[in-house]
Amino acid sequence: MELVPETIWRTLKVVKSLKIGYPGTFDHPERGEVPFDVVRKTLPFMPPMIRTMVMLQWLTGMRPSEVYDMRVGEIYQIPDGLWHYRLRHHKTGEHIGKKIIPLGKPEQELIAPYLEGKTPEEAVFSPRTAMAERNADKRECRKSKITPSQAARDAARAANPKQYEEFYDANSYRRAIEHAIKKGNKAGVEIPHWFPYQLRHSAATVAEKTEGLDKAQALLGHTSANTTKRYAHAQLAITEELAQNRKNPFESEE
Repeated sequence: MELVPETIWRTLKVVKSLKIGYPGTFDHPERGEVPFDVVRKTLPFMPPMIRTMVMLQWLTGMRPSEVYDMRVGEIYQIPDGLWHYRLRHHKTGEHIGKKIIPLGKPEQELIAPYLEGKTPEEAVFSPRTAMAERNADKRECRKSKITPSQAARDAARAANPKQYEEFYDANSYRRAIEHAIKKGNKAGVEIPHWFPYQLRHSAATVAEKTEGLDKAQALLGHTSANTTKRYAHAQLAITEELAQNRKNPFESEE
């Protein structure tokens, strides 16, 4: 791209990579999965929308961005009772508009309430809707009568409402989960810290143990663009089969 002189490029080509443990450097610990019981303990302290996003990620193995970037118009009903979530963007540029995530009955039941009355370009999961849900829950759980001062504050907020983004991003989604973890710990429930991306690792671990390595790889998608091109149809068939047979473990009382 001619952004640097060729001599600098050639010099950088011969620089050796740093070894693990090199003095003055540090390595991030490898990110593993989050146990199911930890996720389940966190769910009650989440707003309904964040709870839905977390369960959807656990079931499908999506990346966090694939959940919070989901648009209504990217979801299509197909025969056999499945829905297809067709991503317009993907981590690898060559996959744009090609990756499909099949959604079975458990995922459909989670998503359906957030599709009603929206245009194709609107977010399935929007901070604006989440805030409306939170305010509704507060009103429903309120035991004391609204005082005149509280009524005045509510009127002032209504006259000058705070603006919320249409879509979550990596930071806002992560912070929402962190807030739920802190809330749970304050309530006396011991919840270790975890990140949204760990849900993807968890889905892979569960799929590998129950369905085998090949189906786990299909669930998450190949890291090689060439491999994905070669096996796109077979991979979709596997993920559709997984979606058809998927159960929602969060519905179990055990």
